[in-house]
Amino acid sequence: MPGQPETFQVIPAVDILGTEAVRLLRGDYDEVTLREADPFALIERVARAGAEIVHVVDLSAARAGGVRLELVARAVAAAAPARVQAAGGVRSTSDAAALVVAGADRVVVGTAAFSNSSLLDELVRELGAKLVVAIDVRAGTVAVDGWTQATSFSVPDAVERATQAGASRFLCTAIERDGTLGGPSLDLLAEVCALSGLPVLAAGGIRSPDDLRAIEAVGCEGAIVGRALLEGRVPLAALESRSDE
Repeated sequence: MPGQPETFQVIPAVDILGTEAVRLLRGDYDEVTLREADPFALIERVARAGAEIVHVVDLSAARAGGVRLELVARAVAAAAPARVQAAGGVRSTSDAAALVVAGADRVVVGTAAFSNSSLLDELVRELGAKLVVAIDVRAGTVAVDGWTQATSFSVPDAVERATQAGASRFLCTAIERDGTLGGPSLDLLAEVCALSGLPVLAAGGIRSPDDLRAIEAVGCEGAIVGRALLEGRVPLAALESRSDE
């Protein structure tokens, strides 16, 4: 199918709230399940384990808006030679462009993609293949502002809007499963892959190598793994090889 990856990637997630690396349960800022005092040491650790890309989320920025460029620059330095996929707080094309200047290889945009009818078009023109459009889904609709606000966009609406704008990659998260270790939403992922025909990264609920194989089977190009990787349920060795090897 279109968008089917040649090589499946397991991408470690490092979520930063304030100055700590954390994991949230279902995106709830009041439900912190894991904490690490030094997020940059964690980024360096997963990069050394073989990650090609590290997904770095500024949770503080995602909720309030406004990117923290120094944080992203430090993450890029810690990850090298791995690349950084930066997320959180992008509300304008200038925010996104500044993250690229700070060293981010990709920029993930959710709120800005679905809050303004023309902004997504501008982001596609500005970033091209460096743009990743986040489709963060709760109860069948897209959520924004750090997953705190629902929109009127259904999954098909969101995919259609982004593909018409020229987006080239999606990140799909099942919010209700995020951080739960309850298993991925394969139906949701398959829907986004089929509707878009584009590369799709999966997130939410991943708990094991079997989940990675199932995600690959529905057509995703990769999976972003947080809690399961930190707890050893998905081995660090998965970062340097296909999940089915």
